[in-house]
Amino acid sequence: MSKRVLILVGTKKGAFILESDTGRQSWQLRGPFCDAWPMNHVKGDPISGTIYAGGGNEWFGPAVWKSTDFGKTWSHSSEGLAYAEGEDPVNTVWSLSPMHGRLYAGVEPAGLFRSDDEGVNWQHLDGLQKHPTRPEWQPGGAGLILHSIINHPDDERQIWIGMSAVGVFYSSDGGTNWEPRNRGTRQDYAPEDQRYPEFGQCVHSIALVPGNPDRLYQQNHCGMYRSDDGGRSWGSIESGLPSSFGFPCAVHPRDPDTLYLVPLNGDSVGRYMPGGKAAVWRTRDGGQSWAALRNGLPQQNVYFGVLRQAMATDPFDPCGIYFGSNSGTIFASVDEGDSWKPIAEHLPVISSIETMIVDA
Repeated sequence: MSKRVLILVGTKKGAFILESDTGRQSWQLRGPFCDAWPMNHVKGDPISGTIYAGGGNEWFGPAVWKSTDFGKTWSHSSEGLAYAEGEDPVNTVWSLSPMHGRLYAGVEPAGLFRSDDEGVNWQHLDGLQKHPTRPEWQPGGAGLILHSIINHPDDERQIWIGMSAVGVFYSSDGGTNWEPRNRGTRQDYAPEDQRYPEFGQCVHSIALVPGNPDRLYQQNHCGMYRSDDGGRSWGSIESGLPSSFGFPCAVHPRDPDTLYLVPLNGDSVGRYMPGGKAAVWRTRDGGQSWAALRNGLPQQNVYFGVLRQAMATDPFDPCGIYFGSNSGTIFASVDEGDSWKPIAEHLPVISSIETMIVDA
């Protein structure tokens, strides 16, 4: 049976879907969906085919939307998506992860929720709030957010999360108990003798390598890192990059040593493409060396940024890579980054990019 490729797009004014055949040369755009609510993350469940979109804000409230017909119709629920009375309210949903028949949602202020009925009802996994370090957590620039969720592909009990500005935490029991996993990642704004704390690092994104759950990559506010032991320790791989600062990272679907980044020029000098020239940076050797991929990307007066969840790959051979800018353009490569072209323009600020393969 033939396949279709969906690019699921979260924006500040709703969700969008780009669709193509496996040739990935011509794309059809649909949307905006979700009543134009701000959507921080749109992700599909490859098993059920359901598309989920998480977002909201202080005005709308938090919610997870879903479509079971590839975007034709949508519904949403926030039942149980709240902290106990007297606690700071949940402002918005930042991240989603459908895995093992369950759906996980990361929210602001940082916390983790789970749904066992495809997003209709939610329960708070309060182990994070009970962690002894919780009173010392501090927000990053976007707030105290849980923006990254990684479920182990074979063991539903194992979960990694990323929180700003707290760090990477890991649970081996489905979210009841958590341990920080930040050894080796820097906190450049701390006193020199406190640069490597147990927690308090501003992780921007984390990615698990397909087929190798011990290998993780992390783009941090203060560097780029790789772990080969499930996050127990991290080593810097930023040498050769134009900047140690950026937001998204995307892994190759088959090669654990190939990774894609979009470095920005720095945290306090504009947060745009270095030199005003767009580039995606690729390593083929696990971060020992890097190359700038520019063919087809604009090379003059480029001052956009790319947010933490706005980059993804697809599973084809050669694989496709997609990223969306905060100026509303989506760029695509269908030859593993060797060449690029814009496939959608003039969208709202793009918060997230994910891919999904469906039957035609």
